[in-house]
Amino acid sequence: MSRSRKHHHHVYVVELSDRAWSEASFRKANPDYQLSKPLVYVGMTGLDPDLRFDRHKAGIQANRFVLQYGLRLLPQLYEVYNPMPHEAAREMEVELAIGLREAGYGVWQA
Repeated sequence: MSRSRKHHHHVYVVELSDRAWSEASFRKANPDYQLSKPLVYVGMTGLDPDLRFDRHKAGIQANRFVLQYGLRLLPQLYEVYNPMPHEAAREMEVELAIGLREAGYGVWQA
């Protein structure tokens, strides 16, 4: 199997509207959120992140925070990592979410 076929998974970050902060579950997940930082969703996919974002917004296997509050992808936060093997993407999704939360972002990661 070629490297390009084997390494086709991606992590991605979606900027969420400030309205996501009105959700109690989002606030509870982000007790150290800094108001100057964006609210984001961190995910992983076997698709191109642009296509995955479009699918979220169309309601296809959508996370409700992205469906309701998703504004745009933030490639500057994830492009450096992609593409990667499936297992690496699963791990990086968690690590990226933790790192962003530690940096003061409001993060939802399903």
